[in-house]
Amino acid sequence: MTEAPVGSDFIRDTIRRDNEAGTYGGRVQTRFPPEPNGYLHIGHAKAIVTDFGIAEDFDGVCNLRLDDTNPESEDVEYVEEIKADIAWLGYTPAVTVHASDYFDQLYAWAEHLVGKGLAYVDDQDAETISAQKGGFGQPGTNSPFRDRTPADNLDLLRRMRAGEFPDGARVLRAKIDMASDEMWLRDPVMYRIRHAHHHNTGDAWPIYPTYDWAHGQSDAIEGVTHSLCSLEFESHRPLYDWFLANLPLESAPPKQREFARLELTHTVTSKRRLRKLVEEGVVDGWDDPRMPTLSGLRRRGYPASAIRAFCEATGITRTNSRKAIEELESFVRRDLNATAQRRMAVLRPLRLVLTNWPEGQVEHFEVVNNPENPDDGVRSVAFSGELFIEADDFAEVPPPKFFRLSPGREVRLRGAYFVTATDVVKDASGAVVQVNATYDPESRGGNSPDGRKVKSTMHWVSAEHAVDASVALYDRLFTAEVPGAATGEALDDLNLASRQVVDAKVEAALAGATPGEVVQFERLGYFAADPVTPLLFHRTVGLRDEWAAVQKRG
Repeated sequence: MTEAPVGSDFIRDTIRRDNEAGTYGGRVQTRFPPEPNGYLHIGHAKAIVTDFGIAEDFDGVCNLRLDDTNPESEDVEYVEEIKADIAWLGYTPAVTVHASDYFDQLYAWAEHLVGKGLAYVDDQDAETISAQKGGFGQPGTNSPFRDRTPADNLDLLRRMRAGEFPDGARVLRAKIDMASDEMWLRDPVMYRIRHAHHHNTGDAWPIYPTYDWAHGQSDAIEGVTHSLCSLEFESHRPLYDWFLANLPLESAPPKQREFARLELTHTVTSKRRLRKLVEEGVVDGWDDPRMPTLSGLRRRGYPASAIRAFCEATGITRTNSRKAIEELESFVRRDLNATAQRRMAVLRPLRLVLTNWPEGQVEHFEVVNNPENPDDGVRSVAFSGELFIEADDFAEVPPPKFFRLSPGREVRLRGAYFVTATDVVKDASGAVVQVNATYDPESRGGNSPDGRKVKSTMHWVSAEHAVDASVALYDRLFTAEVPGAATGEALDDLNLASRQVVDAKVEAALAGATPGEVVQFERLGYFAADPVTPLLFHRTVGLRDEWAAVQKRG
């Protein structure tokens, strides 16, 4: 047994006790079992970090198991994306398997329960069976087919397996207790008839197991010791244990333990709702940077290391809660601040002309790539007499406490010169389209020899050397902190203005940005180069630490 890992929570404490008791011979094995019916999202990241992280802490292993028991909604596309997301987060499964790999064994065990009188074939439809379940404090009603003989049930089950009956004609149910206080023990369905093509087994099976029949049994087949689930499966645990207790297992059965799932403010993680956003064209796909999917966060520039650190920091608890999205962004910002190189980009360009600049002259300045990491060195940036600055960095009539450029005011251009605005050029509508200014040749490098100070330093791009780029700016995809809290439907709080794309001017170095690379646009935030479209950048997060503000308000 390994030494106890740093930190403690109720799941790790359970594993330590099992190891001390020799329950599994000191062995620890977990699994991550997503259904391949959509892309993984930030909530899945918490499960991945938990499943793989706990296995690592105890020198154990974690499998990836695709829980593919619903052929109509599953697809190879989702299978491959799940594998890619796990690899991106930095984890390697011990093995990758499918629940469908175990269909033969699951069916054999179903026949075993039928033979013991612990399962029966029911001819009723789903609505009738549901109505007969009763409710809390109200016992259910036995099916009229509950007392069929094991021989009759076995015959019907085999005919179901042979594809003799149409969809919905019959189901196989466990025979437990219709009066149980545990609702999941009221004769749950184990198999239903589905004449559907399966992405892994093809057309070999006309019947498919339910989640509860496949889950614990797949764990046992694989040798899982600790089956970690989110809290909504806590009510399923008595059934999980009942199935395993009534099967001829050769070793100690796995233990299911439940922990709180991860939810974020302004975020929806329901696959059904996310799929609706994709199918109705509200977003550009599962990997749209506004989506909470791991592929969307990756495209937006979220580092995998930041997501892992955030999930680890949330801890493993028994109580569901909703984390502020600003907290996740704080982890992202902290990570990128240390790693992202700095670049200059102007998102809403306003032309700045230096009227005393020598005609045709071009200078180059060495600018630090990342002040947090001297090893990143410097780069050369061209400077000329015509520049672009941000439109909101100039005010013809400045409001109080406005320290950026205005007529008669001097500012510093980052790493270059002090400049003073003199006058403006306007278009026919009266809008300022150009600012004229003079520069101080003695202030090269951004410092004045006479020691005078300025109150603002602004970024810029040489107009002659600028590169055109598109920049996507994002707001929350959902306006409410808890989408749907007011109406019961999360999509009612959808922000239809969650993305704005602007035509920007950027420094020449950004033309060579690596697909997926994240850089800091000075004074603006962190931006990720699109993995497919050149010179398209997605705003990852801004520079302001909104989480600090949230904590102060709290």
